[in-house]
Amino acid sequence: MTSEIVRMVRVATDSGPRWGAVEDGRVYRLAGDPFGAWEPAESIGSLGALSLLAPTVPTKIVCVGLNYAAHADESSAEVPSEPLLFFKPPSALIGPDATINLPSQSERVDYEAEMAVVIGRPCRNVRPEEAWEYVLGVTCGNDVTARDLQRLDDQWTRAKGFDTFCPLGPWLVMGLSEDDVADRGITCRVNGEVRQAARTSDMVFSPSELIAYTSSIMTLEPGDVLMTGTPEGVGPLASGDMVEVQVEDVGTLRNPVRSA
Repeated sequence: MTSEIVRMVRVATDSGPRWGAVEDGRVYRLAGDPFGAWEPAESIGSLGALSLLAPTVPTKIVCVGLNYAAHADESSAEVPSEPLLFFKPPSALIGPDATINLPSQSERVDYEAEMAVVIGRPCRNVRPEEAWEYVLGVTCGNDVTARDLQRLDDQWTRAKGFDTFCPLGPWLVMGLSEDDVADRGITCRVNGEVRQAARTSDMVFSPSELIAYTSSIMTLEPGDVLMTGTPEGVGPLASGDMVEVQVEDVGTLRNPVRSA
């Protein structure tokens, strides 16, 4: 990993997806391994002219429920004594500007703005104080949820797992320290109106605590995503909406919404 702040993207090209680094409004192809040694090579194009993909290809997407006390309260749930984990399938993943499809099986689909952490190397049984050494970078995520199905089912796979239900992006910010992300604003806007506004310091369990806890159960692989939970203010999306998730000093993830 790098100690410099780098914005890493995945872009669609005629020859397939390519990793790139953003500098001065242009994207430069990564020569080497994005999870190891690499250097910027030739320019792929201007950032605004390229189609950005989700900035990682995970083997799994691990999510955390009720990690903000105010969200637990609005959900009429108790704050858990240990992190409450669930999965989204990798098939739910989409990138910035890609469309969130509202499935016909649900009558209420909610946004959930989150900060997402991407793992950079195999991680198993790590301590909280060393957990951040395994992080490749940080991005914005939206844990889209079919709320009515979540309330109906005993477990959340269906409600959380529809295709397009995990927007991620617009890029991966590398080189941030744990302190850099310990108190950053998280905002969700729908059609320009603020619906969620909180800070990462409001988390019940810090990202490092979440990584350590999760790695005590399963091996986290390079590229895997850890969604760190959503604050209060979740609410429904409708066809035609534009939903934005912003993490301070990380970026803004925008996705249109339509009926499937």
